[in-house]
Amino acid sequence: MSLLNITTDGPITTLTIDRADSMNPLGAPGDGDEFHRVCVEINRNSATRCVILTGAGRAFSAGGDIKAMRDKSGTFGGTTPAISDGYRDNIHMMLRALHTLRVPVIAAVNGPAIGLGCDVACLADIRIASEKAKFGVTFLKLGIIPGDGGTWILPRVIGMSRASELFYTGDVIDAATAQEWGLVSRVVPHDDLLASAQELAGKIAKMPPHALRQSKMLLRQGQQVSYDTALEMAANTQAMMHTTQDHAEGVAALIEKRDGRFTGE
Repeated sequence: MSLLNITTDGPITTLTIDRADSMNPLGAPGDGDEFHRVCVEINRNSATRCVILTGAGRAFSAGGDIKAMRDKSGTFGGTTPAISDGYRDNIHMMLRALHTLRVPVIAAVNGPAIGLGCDVACLADIRIASEKAKFGVTFLKLGIIPGDGGTWILPRVIGMSRASELFYTGDVIDAATAQEWGLVSRVVPHDDLLASAQELAGKIAKMPPHALRQSKMLLRQGQQVSYDTALEMAANTQAMMHTTQDHAEGVAALIEKRDGRFTGE
């Protein structure tokens, strides 16, 4: 059964984690391959300008499959090299695929985002939460550690102190606290969540597509490189942007006091 339900509305692609009967667990064999395939297709499709990631039913994702942990099966089976490779070749593949998406990603967090589910949401560029959303990284309560790289992901979103607090206590925070801590940009009524995400995605999708993808690349790289390197990357990228028709259109639109009509040329 497919993990992701994919819908497309013009330049906006919505990916829905679709295991609603079990709160959308992640990490089953094949999940990494599916995320990788879908994300490669999105990156190759120049018409796609924004992605919305959400969950079916009452959860965004409750994280790793607890029953698989209990049964010592699949990715969650134990200490053999095959299990370690199950993380590398499945869960890590899924996370790498999301992290390397070239277009902006909005996580529309409709309910609990716990453990692996929280870290998946944090790989999005922007997070919007329903008032029913909850966030936690409860790995220690299960006697395990964040095998998905969450110790790298979460501090970059909310800072080391608050990330450490969540990891070390296993506490689950509500949507209002998540907004206060900077984990989400905004909290909206539950029934308005997808419409709010679509409205934001629509604004993003109106931007010039090449400049949009390059801006995401520079934002991501800017977290890892020196300021001098970031300046050099910006100068080289900007030189290319000045040669595009979309740049000329943006300048003309500003002078003529109208919205730009960007074509990706």
